[in-house]
Amino acid sequence: MTKTVSVRGLTIGAGTPKICVPLVGETLAQIKEEAVSLLELDIDIVEWRVDFFNQVDSIEKVKAALVEIRSLLPNIPLIFTFRSHKEGGEKEVSTSYYFELNKTIVETGLVDFVDVELFNDEKDINRIVETAHTTNVFVIISNHDFHKTPEKEEIIARLRRAQELGADIPKIAVMPTSTADVLTLLDATNTMKEKFADRPFITMSMAGKGVISRLSGEVFGSAVTFGAAKKASAPGQVDVKELRRVLNLLHECL
Repeated sequence: MTKTVSVRGLTIGAGTPKICVPLVGETLAQIKEEAVSLLELDIDIVEWRVDFFNQVDSIEKVKAALVEIRSLLPNIPLIFTFRSHKEGGEKEVSTSYYFELNKTIVETGLVDFVDVELFNDEKDINRIVETAHTTNVFVIISNHDFHKTPEKEEIIARLRRAQELGADIPKIAVMPTSTADVLTLLDATNTMKEKFADRPFITMSMAGKGVISRLSGEVFGSAVTFGAAKKASAPGQVDVKELRRVLNLLHECL
């Protein structure tokens, strides 16, 4: 039986995929304005994409901004994510700073999830997982390929590796160059669900061709989908209202 992840009254891994929307403001003022606007939307999770923040090179400024975000969004599950440039993010920082930033934020207890990229040193990942779990923070171990869709076996291998490293929610996002690539991602997702997953996981095929993967998670096995409010953080994100409508439609048909 696949276990679920429960946080702030939300159960991930049961029912319809949960909708996550990114905060992508560059300034604190923009971030706060975005956060307030999200309160009016039918969403489940917020992801702060801190790599968009123009003061991300200061851990103290990041912490101060996080206090403001949490005060505006006191009850919604919050993911803290610095997406590296090599995996589609806005900025690049040193590996040591990346892990220092994530560790410091986890220790504040103000976030519910931390996103850690799979392609890092195993020892660094292990330390973050241990720190997070000690402070009751869930870990998403993620991988993003903005150039191609790996073979089915490789997609599954990366998800399984994230699971082995202690991810509460493994995640992979890939770029399709053909409709066949989208089918590869969906097939890998279904196989992961049927044979290997013992916890919720997230998959998606990006851009226009991959939109179907953002809608069909309940059918194939992906537990969270990412929608857009004002500005998308990745290609192919669907407007939140349309996303909710389609997820509910599919749920009623199952």
